[in-house]
Amino acid sequence: MAAVDLGTHPGHLARRLQQAHHLLWNTMVSEEITSPQFAVLNTLVAEPGLDQRTVGERVGLDRSTIAEVISRLGRRGLLDKVRDPQDGRRSLLRLTDEGLRTHKRLTVRTARMNQVFLAPLSAEEQTLFLDLIRRVADAAEGLRNPGEPAVRQP
Repeated sequence: MAAVDLGTHPGHLARRLQQAHHLLWNTMVSEEITSPQFAVLNTLVAEPGLDQRTVGERVGLDRSTIAEVISRLGRRGLLDKVRDPQDGRRSLLRLTDEGLRTHKRLTVRTARMNQVFLAPLSAEEQTLFLDLIRRVADAAEGLRNPGEPAVRQP
């Protein structure tokens, strides 16, 4: 039996890409705040006062993962939960002043990291690459949510 060419396996390439991203994140952005945690901070900067479920949907995290991320950010003093005045069973999320400062600091670092991460590609290739992986990621989200269209056309 012959070995397969893993260079043609998207999952293998995605894992290698994730490893590179993880290395750059830890060295250039933060060893304390993870990329998913930053995504939550960023979402709450853009849309303060979202509930946990909505934040999870925005950043592509399942229920248990988003719960853990929210819990960790809360323990670090980066976000607060407040009761929804319209629905007392629901909590809304807001960044603390420290959460806003942390987001601002990390935003500068993520911009530089992204430049390094995408440096092997020309500007046009970067745009195409981001579009293609976004389309694949969006289609993959549909696999977790079978009621939604699995493939979105550009």
